Amino acid sequence: MNDVVGRDDLLLLTLDTLRYDVAVELAKAGRIPNLARHLPGGAWEKRHAPGSFTYASHQAMFAGFLPTPATPGPHPRLFAARFAGSETTAGRTYVFDTPDLVTGLAAAGYRTVCVGGVGFFNRQGALGNVLPGLFQESHWEPEFGVASPTSFETQVACAEQVVAALPHEQRLFLFVNAAALHQPNWFHLPGATRASGDTRRSHAAALEYIDRHVGRLFAAMRARRRCFAIVCSDHGTAYGDDGFTGHRLGHEAVWTVPYAHFFLEPTA
Repeated sequence: MNDVVGRDDLLLLTLDTLRYDVAVELAKAGRIPNLARHLPGGAWEKRHAPGSFTYASHQAMFAGFLPTPATPGPHPRLFAARFAGSETTAGRTYVFDTPDLVTGLAAAGYRTVCVGGVGFFNRQGALGNVLPGLFQESHWEPEFGVASPTSFETQVACAEQVVAALPHEQRLFLFVNAAALHQPNWFHLPGATRASGDTRRSHAAALEYIDRHVGRLFAAMRARRRCFAIVCSDHGTAYGDDGFTGHRLGHEAVWTVPYAHFFLEPTA
């Protein structure tokens, strides 16, 4: 990462609430081709989330604690704050001297931009300002949120505008929190109604919806130079698993998440 930071643009796309099992099933079935073509070996990596809900997980990720490989460690991290005694900081780790990665990248000359999704990024109250407040520039509108059937395509349009407005020489760290998978998601399943409620099937349909538009986001990020992309879930969610519903709880469906990182090579 010490070679990547300063040379390439960076993208962190969190597919908020995406379950690992659903992500794996859809990749194997060929139902998310635009994501799958970038996954190393065409498959998601199984990892453990750093938190069981959006706020906790993103606070950890912005401090350099991305989802941890679901195998015995320790596992060297891509990014880490300078911290004496850290067992997961290695020679390949990009070490920053700020409290979080976002301000660390800003100090390294990056333009840091947040395109928010779920309520913790909506800037409509003190709590909703904490995470987007780390960035030099942040965007949120109701059409980006969980209740919008067109949330992700609207977020992508915003990201395209951000990229187009930057001078070519300016390095970019773009963070996008995709809200489409989060409840309510029933409207992504053809034929469903509000009375149908949210289900594992509508969750899967929401991931297919994201896949239909993610190619535009990747195209925007590779238009200027090579981009290092991280695509992952911040946590999963339960749909009646062992009697549990939702997240902010310690169930396998919540703690286990899909993860991938890869380069988007420039188009020009």
